[in-house]
Parts: sequence; structure tokens; C-alpha cells
Amino acid sequence: MADPSSYRPKPGQVPDSPGVYKFRDEHRRVIYVGKAKSLRQRLASYFQDVAGLHPRTATMVTTAASVEWTVVSTEVEALQLEYSWIKEFDPRFNVKYRDDKSYPSLAVTMNEEYPRVQVMRGPKKKGVRYFGPYGHAWAIRETVDLMLRVFPVRTCSAGVFKRSAQIGRPCLLGYIGKCSAPCVGRVTPEEHRELAEDFCDFMAGRTGTYLSRLEQQMHEAAEEMEYEKAARLRDDMGALRRAMEKNAVVLADATDADLIAVAEDELEAAVQIFHVRGGRVRGQRGWVTDKVEAVDTAGLVEHALQQLYGEEQGEAVPKEVLVPALPEDTPALALWLAERRGSLVSLRIPQRGDKKALMETVHRNAQQSLALHKTKRAGDLTTRSRALEEIAEALELDSAPLRIECFDISHLQGDDVVASMVVFEDGLARKSEYRRFQIKSFEGQDDVRSMHEVVSRRFRRYLQEKLKTGEWSPEDARNAETAEHAGHAEDTEALRGGEVPAEDDGRPKRFAYPPQLVVVDGGQPQVAAAKRALEELGVDDVAVCGLAKRLEEVWLPGEDDPVVLPRTSEGLYLLQRVRDEAHRFAIQYQRSKRGKRLRSGPLDEVSGLGESRKQALIKHFGSVKKLRQATIDQICEVPGIGRKTAETVAAALAQAVPAGPAVNTATGEIMEDETPAPAGASSERGTEQ
Repeated sequence: MADPSSYRPKPGQVPDSPGVYKFRDEHRRVIYVGKAKSLRQRLASYFQDVAGLHPRTATMVTTAASVEWTVVSTEVEALQLEYSWIKEFDPRFNVKYRDDKSYPSLAVTMNEEYPRVQVMRGPKKKGVRYFGPYGHAWAIRETVDLMLRVFPVRTCSAGVFKRSAQIGRPCLLGYIGKCSAPCVGRVTPEEHRELAEDFCDFMAGRTGTYLSRLEQQMHEAAEEMEYEKAARLRDDMGALRRAMEKNAVVLADATDADLIAVAEDELEAAVQIFHVRGGRVRGQRGWVTDKVEAVDTAGLVEHALQQLYGEEQGEAVPKEVLVPALPEDTPALALWLAERRGSLVSLRIPQRGDKKALMETVHRNAQQSLALHKTKRAGDLTTRSRALEEIAEALELDSAPLRIECFDISHLQGDDVVASMVVFEDGLARKSEYRRFQIKSFEGQDDVRSMHEVVSRRFRRYLQEKLKTGEWSPEDARNAETAEHAGHAEDTEALRGGEVPAEDDGRPKRFAYPPQLVVVDGGQPQVAAAKRALEELGVDDVAVCGLAKRLEEVWLPGEDDPVVLPRTSEGLYLLQRVRDEAHRFAIQYQRSKRGKRLRSGPLDEVSGLGESRKQALIKHFGSVKKLRQATIDQICEVPGIGRKTAETVAAALAQAVPAGPAVNTATGEIMEDETPAPAGASSERGTEQ
């Protein structure tokens, strides 16, 4: 751990103005981002006696190795820059809310010619109007089913829509009156878009005007003795009222507001948000977070507002935001929200009446969410902790292996040899740090040699990072060069202290962190190869083991007998999951490489010929065979192909050996080469290893 005084800014160096600051660790990764009205006062608070700091703040400043700051002109700019940096760098000591589940929303794709109503999850898309989120997808479908009677908007997929247009017959919804059937031209695109806009207006809370209009039309139809039309309008009004009843009135004054409540303890916090539109609850969502920084309720609210509205514009930001505590920079936050909405936004604490009562309901939901999260996490943490302890005990490690890396080799009968590295931290997969390798130092099938190369390359990169930060001396680097590493001259040069490209952007480096345990997929030979690679590099603080598939035995370096864990062991189950994930990731990469190789053809070897021009050539001539027979002048007729490119294509095809004729295995017939034949294709298939 670093001493904060070692990187404390000099007196007078920090300006007394608004700004945003970043703490970085020894690997130059951003670990905390904050903002302040006065950078000088805020940063000075971090460099007092560590014993007097909050425990989480003390951990942060002792983990950090440097601090930087950026001056801005206003507090609103500081708020926006802080949000952008937190999103970009994902600092480990900042509060980061995560959805406790993936909430579905009702979406209307207004960016399409014929807008579609559907259930959507995940990130929002441009040009799509969203309503919600809702607690359950079935709640959305029930509401939509009632409203389609009045607003018969398209709900089918693109494939169904295209198919109905081709056969000239609508789907079942078109026949029963729950779709206006734009696929067969019953309505024009303009009429269908108007239906979709009415649907959106109703969902946005503008219900009174539409119901009044329907009621007037019903009375007019009855006066004109069009009783069937009047009955249909009456039923339409009933369907809309039933849809409205699913969202009870909670605020009588037709308020548009978001209510945010927080439930917290010393370690975690849960946030619940109710979206109220037109006085009715139109959506609900919840977040949970670890309190990794010293933050109070007002700070949690500020982080929630940033995450909730950071990507929103227009009506997605309501006129009123009700919170349990006002953040420190309330005026700046209100101004930031107003800029995103385009009009004034009220940010306040409800004091009395219906809004305060509803806030109490939201707070109870937050408390229940936190209690449920703790119940789930307690069981999960207990299981993972027990698994890590069992592994440490079985392998005689000094402490539980909080970071485990597993390596696996995959190939197809010696071709397309690749390797994978997967990472598990605290017993959970950390997919952002997965890595994959191509075997470079030799060709053919040799799993042991491949394992040695991959482990060497991974830890050579780790030593490069240590060398850049001064944790590893150049003398150690020279000692590590005693072993030959064919095909990796650039890595060896880096170990000698040569220039290494700087990666000073605060993002996690690829191989900056060492694991406590390396697991290899295999038995004694693979384990010995991995251990030898570590010893050659002078890495002596990383444990190695192997998990053999046959009997699920755990092998240790230099041991003649394996370690046998009980079949019911949580430790064995975790090792199996790590090994299986490495195998899956390696197979996936190997298949993608093989697929690219098999799909490649002679045109892929032409330098400077991109995918678009390759497709243009094939489309113009119909096949590689006919292209090979074409003259240079004929090739020049293809749009985008100049004479120099045509000469290059002709020369490449003349040198390429045509693939052998394809044979129909059912009839024995030799088939003509009328389609682009992939180079390297084989009639035989091997087994993956």
C-alpha cells in the first residue's frame, strides 16, 4: 500500500475552483472519480491523518499512487464530466448501481416505416419510444392486448410482416381486428403511424382527451342510429378504462414525477424508483450497490440521478423528481436535469400529502429489495467462500485464491491451434478479462508445448507491467531471459527495458494483475509445462494445478499422485466450472478461426481488395471460375475496379490452384464449380480437441 504523503500535491498547486479529480493506482488505472466546488479544499481532506479517515476512504487513498484534476468553469460541467469519467473508467471505489434484474419496457419503434409495439429489455435505442419499465413482461402484454382493440398497431416481427405481405394475407390479429394489417395495405403508412402516435399519447398519460373524444363519437353514432358503431365505441372505452385500472391513480393532480427512495446499511444500499405519469404509476425499477466509498444518503441519491438520467433527453426526464435527501449540489443538479429535459425540473423532498405517502411506499419497496438481495447474496457468498477455502486447504495455499486463471488448448487435428485464458475473481467469472491466444512458436499438435508458450506469454506481459511501474528491476528482467522463447522477440525486448507503448488512459491493463492460482486443463505434463514457464520467468508466488477430465483429479507440480477432492466438494465444483468455461471459450475461438479459414478463397489473398469489391466481382461474374476466365478489360468493367486492381486480381487468380471438383456423395456426380470455392476446404472432418 502506498503512503498518501508520497503523492500529495504541493501547497498552492491545487486551484481553488470547481473541477473533477481522479485517483490512480500503481498500474495507472483510475480507481476513484470525484467532483468538488473547490478542488483545493476537497483534495486536502484526503491527505490528513489516515487514522482519522473513513475506513473506505483510507483504503482508497492507500491503494492510490497519484491524483490528477481537471478544472471546469461551472458545477454543472463538473457534474457532467464526473458522470462521463465514471462511465468510461468504471472506477472500483465509486458507487456503481446495478439492476437487480433486467426490467422489461413497452417499446414503440417509431423509427420504422410501420411502427411496432413490443416488449424490450436492455439498452435503449434511438428513435424508439419507451414506457415503463415494468415489473413483469406479462403486465405489459395484458395492457397491450386491451389497447390493441382501440389502437390496432402492428405487433408482429419483421419476418412475419414480410411473409404476410408476400402472400397477401394478414395474420390472425388482422382478422380479429387487433391489427390494422398494414402488411396487406388496409391502411397507409401515414394512417398506421397516426395510430402509433395515439397509442403513445395514451400511454404517456394523456387519457382524458381521448376518452372524451370516444364518448362524443359514441353519442353521435347513437343519435344517427348507428348502434353497432356506438356499441363498438362503448366497448373500446371499456377496454381503455380496464387498461387504466391496471395503473391506479396515486396522485390526483395528474402529476408527472419520478420518486426515488433509498434503503441502506453500513455495507450496501438499495434504490427504488417509481415512474408516475399522469398521476398513475407507469413503471418501477430498482438498483442495489455496494457502498465502496464513504457516502451518505444524499450522495447515493446524486449517483442515482446521474445513472438514471445520464443518457436521457426530453420527456424521459420528468417535470418533478422527488427524493429522500437533497444532494450537496442541488442547484447544479437541477440545472443539469433542466438542460437534459429542455425545461425546468423541480428537485425536492416531499413534505406532506399524497406525494409524501407515495414516497413512504417507495421506501418500503426499497427496504424489501435490500432485504431480499441480502438473503440471496448471503447464500451465494457462503457457498463461494467455502469453495475457495476448500481449494486453499486441498492445495495447501497460504490464503484463499481470490483470483483464479485457467488455460486450455484447442485445435482440430493439429490445425488452428489456439488457447484460452479465463478469469474468476471471488468465485465469479470476470469475462472482461478473458483472453485468447494463437500459438505462434511452432506448428502441429503439442498440447504441452502450447501450454508452456501461453503461460509464458501471459506472465511475460505481467512482468512488463511490473517493470513499467518499478515493481520489477531491469536486473530481474535480464535474469528472466535465460530461457529461449521463440517467436516472441517483442516481449523479450520489453523485458530488457526497451520502450513499451504507454497505456496511461486509466483503463485496466490486459495482464496487470497476477492470479493466486493458475489452473490448466490437463494432467501432469501440462502442469509441469506451466510450472516450468513460471520458473523460467522467476515468478514464484503463483500456485499451479491441473484438472484432468478423466477422473476429475487435481494434479500438483512434482507430485506423483493426484489430489482427490470429494465429489460433493464445493471446491471441486468451482474448479470444474473454471475448467469448463476455459474449454468453452477455447472451442469458440478455434471454431471461429476454422470457419474463417474454410470460408477464405483466392480473392482473400489479393492485397488491397476489400469485402465490398470482392462481393462486387462475384456478383458481376457469378463465380470464381468465371472470374478466373475473364480478361483484364472485362474485370475493369466492374464498378470500383481500376486497371491496376484488375491486373492484381488476374495475377492472383492465375497463381492460385483451383480447388478440386466437388462430388455429390449421394450420386457420385462431379459438380461444376459455379460458386466461390473456399480454399482449404476438406471433405473430411476431424474431432475437436
